[in-house]
Amino acid sequence: MSGTHASGGTVRVARTAMATRFEVVLHGARPESLRAAAEEALDEIAAVESWLSPYRPESELSRLHRSGVQQPLRVDPRLLRFLVLARDYSRRTNGLFDPTLGPLVRAWGFQGGRTATPDASAVAKARTLVGWNQVVIDEAAGTVQLARPGVELHPGAMGKGYALDRAVEILRDAGIENALIHGGTSTVCALGSPPDADGWEISLPEPPVGSTRPWPEGRPPRISLRDTTLSVSAVWGRPDAAINHILDPRTGDPAAGMALAAVVAPSATDSDVWSTALLVGGPPLMAGEAWARWWCLEAN
Repeated sequence: MSGTHASGGTVRVARTAMATRFEVVLHGARPESLRAAAEEALDEIAAVESWLSPYRPESELSRLHRSGVQQPLRVDPRLLRFLVLARDYSRRTNGLFDPTLGPLVRAWGFQGGRTATPDASAVAKARTLVGWNQVVIDEAAGTVQLARPGVELHPGAMGKGYALDRAVEILRDAGIENALIHGGTSTVCALGSPPDADGWEISLPEPPVGSTRPWPEGRPPRISLRDTTLSVSAVWGRPDAAINHILDPRTGDPAAGMALAAVVAPSATDSDVWSTALLVGGPPLMAGEAWARWWCLEAN
């Protein structure tokens, strides 16, 4: 599904991928060229979904889940690079970001639309399948091996940001200097600035009605973005799930303590991963990360 709208020197192109509405807003003097670049960028997001989605039986990740159990499987180099990067992020965040959480995602019903609180034994069983010790990556051979049946990788908190970074590369290669691209408004990439402004002005979300933890200044912070990215993770981020969908790898339960975390970082992969880890771990996680700008709201 896609749509295009042009107004003066502004072009907007939108498409649904990864169960999310992606939109590109571009400014420039040649609308047809802008539109073509935007469509190519969205094509790249769709391409990432085609090999990374755990919900598509034909994807490379699904093939790994089927055929890479207890034996090394040569995988597409794109998936290999993604998994090596994911492993590195997991180490850098002290395990607070962990895409090996697939068994827990399934136990809680976040994969399949039957969200429900599982019993403690189901969570305990799923936790035995979680951790990078369950995944053997041989970069030289180009193979990945899952240690046991039931081990599943879930790109969740990283996949969208990674796809957006690939889309930004397409826009830059096409010579686009001023654009905003976002996925569901929770991850935003800013190139240059809009006309008559120094940056793209973005407001962080309002807490849900009835929240006892409003923003300290009474309104959400407004952030100016220029050649950088912003990601927001929140416990209310999925309207179809009554349970917080962001899981704490340390407990196997939904993250508690923070209601919202937002991070500005150079790449969308960075901001996507670190906003999720920050929601799980809280402000102490960012103590040694001077490169990042971040915001938190405590849970009720």
